[in-house]
Order: sequence, then structure tokens, then C-alpha cells
Amino acid sequence: MLERFYPKEWLDSTYEIPWEDWRARGIRGVLFDIDNTLVEHDAPADERAVALFARLHKLGIGTCLISNNREPRVKAFAERVDSLYIYKARKPGRKNYLRAMELLGTDRTSTLFVGDQLFTDVCGANACGIYSILVKPIDPREEIQIVLKRYLEAVVLHFYKRTLNSDRKETNR
Repeated sequence: MLERFYPKEWLDSTYEIPWEDWRARGIRGVLFDIDNTLVEHDAPADERAVALFARLHKLGIGTCLISNNREPRVKAFAERVDSLYIYKARKPGRKNYLRAMELLGTDRTSTLFVGDQLFTDVCGANACGIYSILVKPIDPREEIQIVLKRYLEAVVLHFYKRTLNSDRKETNR
């Protein structure tokens, strides 16, 4: 039951993802959450984010920001990093994940999703069959409603880690 919340990978940071490897494996589009995935909550796009998107575009990888935030926040960020975007995405609903892939001209096999929350980001990507990468939040200081979700996420991640450890033991036999 909890598997629908399990990411395919769990990394420390968006900025450590081996993008060239993903390009070689056929990835042509990346969907990103913004807050605490690319920058701290409500922060503008910084030089690190701008450089990441330029790198992705140079590799021929399209990008689309998919955020539950309002348009002014998402549009300003998207303009700074030169990305497509969808605001008020209603994640984890599938509609806007599918719409983002349509905008990029990709499908579930050629698209990644990167985000910091299990119940919105990862759950929605998984429901669409998109490879999901969970990253640790950039800033531990968050709004109260997100802090409460993090407690529930900790329970899910506990079982996720047990599954990973179990899979490793099976592989080593």
C-alpha cells in the first residue's frame, strides 16, 4: 500500500543527479518541483538553478516546472531558468503531469520527475508511471502544513528504507 509513495531513487540533492547519464539512457524531459527541490521555499531562482537548467538544455533535455504554487511565483522562476511551467498543478493529481509531458513532447519512458515531497511529488509521478527521484529538502525550516506532512513522510520512508535493505540482501544471496 505504501509503495505508491516510494520514489525510484532518493538522493541528497537535485544538484547531484548525473544528468549526462540520464540523457544517455533516453531521458528527454525533466519535471521539477520548485520549493525545497531547486531553491529554498519562496526563494527566487539562484545562479545554481540557472546553471542547472542551462546544462539540461545544452544536453537537449527539456524542462517543465510543475508546482502547486500560484502563477506569479512559478512564472518568475520559470522565466529566470528558461523553462516551461504549470502552476496550481494540484499534485498529486495526474492531469498536469500528463500535460507537462505533452508540452515537452515526451512520454513516461523519456521523462523524470524530481521533487522533495512524497505525498504530492512522488505519488503523482508514480501514478503516471514517471521515474521519480526524491531529494532531501534544501531547507529544514518549512511552513507548518509541510512540517506535519514530514512526520507522516518519515513513517513511509522508514518502510521504504526497509524495502531497500531487503532488496539488497536478496541481491547479495
